Amino acid sequence: MKARLAVVTLSFTLLTSLLALPAGDAAAQAPVKIGLVQGLTGPFEVYAKQAVTGFKLGLEYATGGKMDVLGRKIDLLVEDDQLKPDVSKQKVTKLYADDKVDLVVGTTSSAAALAILPVAAEFKKVLVVEPAVADSITGEHWNRYIFRTGRSSGQDAIANALAVAKPGASIATIAQDYAFGRDGVAAYKAAVEKFGAKVVDEEYTPRDATDFTAPIQKIIAALKDKSGPKYVAVIWAGKGGPYSQLVANRLDKAGITITSGGNVLDVLKAFKGYNLEGMVGGAYYYYEIPKNPINDWLVREHTKRFNEPPDFFTCGGFAAAMAVVTAIQKAGGTDTEKLIAAMEGMEFQTPKGKMMFRKEDHQALQSMYVFRMTSKPDVAWLIPVLTKELSPQET
Repeated sequence: MKARLAVVTLSFTLLTSLLALPAGDAAAQAPVKIGLVQGLTGPFEVYAKQAVTGFKLGLEYATGGKMDVLGRKIDLLVEDDQLKPDVSKQKVTKLYADDKVDLVVGTTSSAAALAILPVAAEFKKVLVVEPAVADSITGEHWNRYIFRTGRSSGQDAIANALAVAKPGASIATIAQDYAFGRDGVAAYKAAVEKFGAKVVDEEYTPRDATDFTAPIQKIIAALKDKSGPKYVAVIWAGKGGPYSQLVANRLDKAGITITSGGNVLDVLKAFKGYNLEGMVGGAYYYYEIPKNPINDWLVREHTKRFNEPPDFFTCGGFAAAMAVVTAIQKAGGTDTEKLIAAMEGMEFQTPKGKMMFRKEDHQALQSMYVFRMTSKPDVAWLIPVLTKELSPQET
């Protein structure tokens, strides 16, 4: 009887002690759960896989290899939304509702990203958008739970406009007919017109188009009689695109020059095959451009582990991880309201240098790069050589 009473007394004492623990101590034992949604199958799978690799490397760097923050283990749950808005919505809902993640990072396609913005608001949880680009993500469809580490269409546009826009220049655009292309052209048009250039034709094609004969003929017709510099600006995501057919149509004979943004290494290899050396444009990232210890670490570790340098979206995933860890540390935990308060105006370090979340729309201000493509015999791709760096304040 005495032994039984002792057990009951001990159990009651232990329970009382546990209940007396501050809530923070109990929470400190729970893992930080992060959902990472990307389009791992489909035409943008290269982008998505780079983003996942970059995010994991970013977590490693930000936590000093411990993979924990504030003493809490990080659990990363990766989901494939197949670039489909409805699937993306289902995956993010599952992560918030069933997996009880503290926040979500994603996704690859702008169309899919737009579909999940309301889900974050519904669950009152933070969504860090990476790498979807459409301006409307942090514009007309934005809500207070949305933060974007990826660049926006507007930031792309400013860098690309600086490369070619000048008074008297005439520009035609060709882009995919969905949020990325439409928002990209709108932002580009506004940017070049500030510098005195004019967009005289806009062509939109299906995302998976392979025949560009008709839009190219319209572009030539719109530009052929224009005086001053003439350009066709390509705003394209994923495989393919109109580049080879633009070159084959000998636009140079009509005085028309191709301009486009920076891209992944596979596309830069294609650019070399199309003989686009000398092409100018604006870029988000190329591994040789930023000069800082974080980028040095990323280039060294990625090359050592994967036998190739980090790419466009590897940097993006890395930046998102740095933002997430910095935010949790600053907030002292994963409470949504404390995270939002910590992240508004927050500065954080990335392979591109310092970024800062603009308070009014949560877009990360960041450096952008104006380049000219050059070629080296021993490099399989064209190299975007920096001609001007835009500071975060300029973007």
